[in-house]
Amino acid sequence: MTRPAARRPLATVLGTVCLGMAMLAGGCASHSSGKAELTTASDQTAAQKRAEIRMQLAVGYYQQGQYAVALDEVKLALAADPELAEAYGMRALIYMAMGERELTEDNFQRALRLAPRNPDISNNYGSFLCSVGREADAFKYFDAALSNPAYQAPATANNNAGACALKRKDYDTAEKYLLQALKFAPDVAVTNAGLARIYFERRDYARAGFFITRLSKVARMDGLTADILWLAIRVQHHVGDTAAEAAWATQLRRHHAGSPEYAAYQRGAFDE
Repeated sequence: MTRPAARRPLATVLGTVCLGMAMLAGGCASHSSGKAELTTASDQTAAQKRAEIRMQLAVGYYQQGQYAVALDEVKLALAADPELAEAYGMRALIYMAMGERELTEDNFQRALRLAPRNPDISNNYGSFLCSVGREADAFKYFDAALSNPAYQAPATANNNAGACALKRKDYDTAEKYLLQALKFAPDVAVTNAGLARIYFERRDYARAGFFITRLSKVARMDGLTADILWLAIRVQHHVGDTAAEAAWATQLRRHHAGSPEYAAYQRGAFDE
């Protein structure tokens, strides 16, 4: 078993889902002037420092897919600091990856009771709700994350909300969120692919083609799903760019030759 480094960065887990470790957020220290000051690292207790190290390890093991070990590290973090909301949020993500729906829900709820304004937990909970078919409830949490001026990953929440709206085929809502995401991070593949899908569904092929061209510049081809590659082929087919269509088809064949999307391409089912 490989042990991750103890000081591993604590941001960006679960692909487009982000877990921020604001271990000190919201705390204050009182000084002789009577005014409250923001808590800093020097104000951490020994127990809080132990919890932080355990959480860093938990994130590292989670990213490696070693969920049982990650759960043990979260348990140790909570033993050191039982009120650590981020630990419950991390445990929720682990259970989510393991397909444990009830445990995921319980831990997100506990995290939000302790830190109702934590934008990273809100964003992750919104993603979970969308994944289990509760799309209508998810937007409350995406919007809560986005309304927090201290949130450091607004593109992530906007992309997650946009993907959730696309799942419902609510293209107007998806467009709103994804255009916001584009302002914060214009070179993210899922943003450009999502916008291409919206305009393709609206039969605005010129605009869809614009975002597919952007996608080709920012994405690694081996990282794109068969669904996105098939979308790119269909967009270029309707635009009439046969060279671009063929290039995308080559990528679909190279990376997903056994997929239903490649079978659809072979039979020319561009409008199915």
